[in-house]
Order: sequence, then C-alpha cells, then structure tokens
Amino acid sequence: MALDKKEIRLTLIQKLILERMQLSKRTKPCYYLSTKADMTEFMAIRPKLRKSLGVKITTNTHYIHSLALSVREFPLMSGTIDNGHITIPEEINVGFAVNAPQGLVVPVIHKADTLGLAETAATEQDLIERARDNKLVLEDIEGETIALSNLGPYGIDSFIAIVPPQTSTILSMGNVVQQMVPVDGNIEKRRVVTLTLAVDSRVINEIYAAKFLSFIKKTLEKPQLTYC
Repeated sequence: MALDKKEIRLTLIQKLILERMQLSKRTKPCYYLSTKADMTEFMAIRPKLRKSLGVKITTNTHYIHSLALSVREFPLMSGTIDNGHITIPEEINVGFAVNAPQGLVVPVIHKADTLGLAETAATEQDLIERARDNKLVLEDIEGETIALSNLGPYGIDSFIAIVPPQTSTILSMGNVVQQMVPVDGNIEKRRVVTLTLAVDSRVINEIYAAKFLSFIKKTLEKPQLTYC
C-alpha cells in the first residue's frame, strides 16, 4: 500500500542551523581524535555532590565544567581563523546541544570556566528548560566558543559531530557503559565513556589537540581534585 506524501516545514531556527552546518562542513578541514575516560569515581561521588550542593549534577554538567576548565589550560582550542589570523576569545563560552520541540538547539553557558559546579548545573538546567519551552532569547544562543554534544542518554556509544561554524572544536560524548578494564594489574568492572574530538586543522595541530583531550580525560576521571 502506498504511503501518503507528507511535507514537514522547517522552522526558522532549523533553517538557520542547516545553513550554518552546511557552511561548516564545506569550509573546515577537520581531523578527529578519540579516547576513553573512566567515569567510575564521578558516578560514585555524584549523590554526595547533589546533597552537598543542593542541585542535580548530571554527567553532562561534569562534561561542561571539565571542558571549560580544560579550555582555560589550552586556550587555542577556542580560537578561530579569519584573514590569516587566529583570534582567541576573551571568554570561554560552552555551547551544548539540546533536543527541543522546535529542533536541535545549542544554548550557551557564558564564562563557563568561572562557574562552580553548582552554578554550572543551575545554568544548564535553566537553559534546557527554556529551550524546551521555546523561551530562549538571542543572547542564550550566541557567543559560543567551543561546543559539546552528548548522545549518551540516547544509548549511543560514540559518534563524530560537525564543528559549528563559529567554533573550531566540538567534543562528542557517548554513553557511560560498564567495561572490564585493567587497573593496577587487576581486571575490574568500570564505568567508561568514549570522547571524540572534532577539530579544525587550520587552527589547531594534532599534538596540541591530543594534549587537550588527555587533559579533559584526566579532569573527568579525577573529579575529587576539582569538587572535593
């Protein structure tokens, strides 16, 4: 039986995202790096953090906070190129993808490296709620200097995201899964996540990006150094 033809009209924000992503894919020669991080310690202390801070701490909160702190150590990761010059912005503004009724939107946490974990969590939750209620204003989606995309909640183990046109880097996070891994000569069951970095090669070389990804991995794996 033939199916009825159906047309879905794109919203203005969907059209804007489509145009920007097509431009980025055409103009940015990217390379990709991937590693795994052990999230066992974070998952163990998360209930204590929620109790002590009085706010829900998600894995995404941890990713945003760790990404911002890592960019502060490796500022070139937020740089952009124009007319033969690389510009490093004064602020570290983390954009993170949110699935909203009007389509995928990317609200931005401004000056993310200056926020504590509780402030990051509260800002993240506020932006998510307003994105899903279609109440974001222009400044909520502008000024992104580095991006995060997390498909872990949808059961995706790993993926490669497209670098947004206004940035040079996006970090993709997969699902936190249980794996048997070697630890101090023993085999243990641990909670592991795959990180994949997409990078504009015109701005950042592979060695610098590899050091950056290693720093994120260390920050994710040792939350007590930052939170306790």
